Amino acid sequence: MVGVTAATRWASRAQFFAAGFIFATWGVHVPTVKAHYGIDEAQLGLAMLAAGAGAMFGLTSAGRWIGRHGPRRVASICGCIYALLLAGLIAMPGYAALLVLLAAFGLVTSVFDVSINTEAAQLELHGDTPLMSGMHGMFSLGGMAGAASGSAALAAGLGAQAHLLLVSAVMVLLVAVASTRMLPRPATSGATEADHGFLLPRGTLAVLGVLAALGLIAEGAIYDWSVLYMQQEIGSPQQQAALAYASFSAAMAAARFGGDALRARFSPGTLLLGSGLLAAVSMVLVLITDLPWLALVGFAGVGVGFANVVPILFSASAKVPGIEPARGIASVSALAYLGFMAGPAVIGLLARATSLTAALYVVVVFAAALAASARYTASGENK
Repeated sequence: MVGVTAATRWASRAQFFAAGFIFATWGVHVPTVKAHYGIDEAQLGLAMLAAGAGAMFGLTSAGRWIGRHGPRRVASICGCIYALLLAGLIAMPGYAALLVLLAAFGLVTSVFDVSINTEAAQLELHGDTPLMSGMHGMFSLGGMAGAASGSAALAAGLGAQAHLLLVSAVMVLLVAVASTRMLPRPATSGATEADHGFLLPRGTLAVLGVLAALGLIAEGAIYDWSVLYMQQEIGSPQQQAALAYASFSAAMAAARFGGDALRARFSPGTLLLGSGLLAAVSMVLVLITDLPWLALVGFAGVGVGFANVVPILFSASAKVPGIEPARGIASVSALAYLGFMAGPAVIGLLARATSLTAALYVVVVFAAALAASARYTASGENK
């Protein structure tokens, strides 16, 4: 493909890094948002569900927008808005306004995600080696950096609003610069508006979407609840609690950077089986210990377990015969992100009815279900 250079690949990696950094900053400030607006776990879960509703709307439109404007333009616009909305998390006049902001946050998050995954899939399709796991490794590396820097900022006494503004400004700059080096929009080939529209997941796409949803329900629970779990259930101070996200993201990043080599050596089913079992066992360790350092080890194990689930499935969704990569990714993402966004809300409701510890056993259940479903992965990819 004309235009594919080292700079193009690094631009894609930078976009994934920015996505992870922004999302991690939101994760670090979940307790800040909860305290600022005086809301309980159920209300916080519903706020996350508002983000999920926005994300679902974005996913139904992402294929059309990307088909019309190309991944580069869509990533540039949505990525910058995504970063800017971060600065408003604790600047809203009340809970209702927060719901509106998070709905917009979810919308641009999902479209940005599909656009950069489409770009990565195009780079992988025209290369000789797998790239998708490494790209998602950059997301995890961004998550680790965002969580670690957030922890450091809190420990240094930097105010929450100042931290959010600083991250917002830096990420807008990174996204804008990286977008200039992405692939140009390909020439159209007679595709109509309907060809770019949302594709309901059926057959192969439905199988891939359900499996991705299992992984992202559990992964989203760690992103949104791990910091609060460490702070509230184990009694860690917030700056130490933020390391739960950092531990999870660092381990996930390391595993993803080695994931492309694993994908070349092992079948998807074998990788999925091992991933699910490791994640389930590690999460049990997190939930039965009251030692912060051991919980951090457990979160790292969960990160390794879930590391390559999404890269495997998203890469497969971009290779379904007869379907444009953006449409395949958006279709699978719709199911996946339904779980990713709705899962934290369900956990919030369960936490209010029982406890956050009991609610997080959902992660164990879904990790085990993912392992049990591993045998369907190969048949799903080859249909």
